[in-house]
Amino acid sequence: MIELSTLPATVQALLFVGVILFEAVFLYVGYGAIEKVAGSRIKRAITRGE
Repeated sequence: MIELSTLPATVQALLFVGVILFEAVFLYVGYGAIEKVAGSRIKRAITRGE
């Protein structure tokens, strides 16, 4: 295992930003897939109650 605390602060910051960007892309794709699969069902369920 790599000790991240031994890396320079700049490298730690870049790794942190990279992890955050990866998480953002993962969530964007994941929520897009969920919306594509279940979006119309949820809209119908919501508007049916009105």
